[in-house]
Amino acid sequence: MEEKPLLAIIGGSGLYQMPGLEDVQSFDLSTPFGKPSAPIVTGYLHGKKLAFLARHGEGHRFSPSEVNYRANIYALKILGVEQIVSISAVGSLREDYAPGDLVIPDGLFDFTRERKRTFFEGNCVVHISVPDSFCERLSEQVFQAVLQTGATVHRGGSMITIEGPRFSTKSESNIFRSWGMSVIGMTTSPEAFLAREAEMCYAVMAHVTDYDVWHVSESPVTVEQVIQVLNRNTSIAQDAIRNLAQTFTSERTCSCGQALANAIITQRDLIPPETRQRLNILIGKYLT
Repeated sequence: MEEKPLLAIIGGSGLYQMPGLEDVQSFDLSTPFGKPSAPIVTGYLHGKKLAFLARHGEGHRFSPSEVNYRANIYALKILGVEQIVSISAVGSLREDYAPGDLVIPDGLFDFTRERKRTFFEGNCVVHISVPDSFCERLSEQVFQAVLQTGATVHRGGSMITIEGPRFSTKSESNIFRSWGMSVIGMTTSPEAFLAREAEMCYAVMAHVTDYDVWHVSESPVTVEQVIQVLNRNTSIAQDAIRNLAQTFTSERTCSCGQALANAIITQRDLIPPETRQRLNILIGKYLT
């Protein structure tokens, strides 16, 4: 039987490949929800098999709302992935989270409007429980891996996902700050929630690129500014992933792997055969 990847890395802005992988294979997969953003690359790092997926596609072709999040998560599920670390660029909504810092958030607020948020359609209704948006166990491992790089890293804080692709207005940014949000990004929702529906552990390594637009003594965020910080932080992300691979413990003591156990509300015999087939990889074990 083909060895499953113990961990998947979803690379965001600035991280489009994972150097250092050995015995590399590439998988150009299709899913019932379409094709993922790019072929998924697998390989070994410190003897651990990892998978890597470029969220925005090769050459950063897909804007945040164009990313096929469902296909991305489903394709990783096909490969047997159970745990995901997302690399994301974010803006800071608080003074002490400075550009160049990293954040491992523990809360998520979905402020998007135009994205597919669930796998469960076609007469199969699921109400997934997500009081804690990220896997605490995996997030702690990511935090420790970043600490080892010597970079400034913050543990905790709420992330808000906006629709994009434009940056925030000052009015929006100040409202988000008044709501108690810590960082702002464009891709973690619905990715985190789809991972939970797929019973995967999910954590974010967020790279602060700017102070959004609220900071009176800083210039408004630009793409050039974001890229400059991301270029500096790419090596930190790669070092942190290497550290994580070296120390990673794959045992899941969390509840992420049973997220669907009590979430399917539709009467089982009323779920159509075509829906059962499409979602079998997700819910087949609960329909027998």
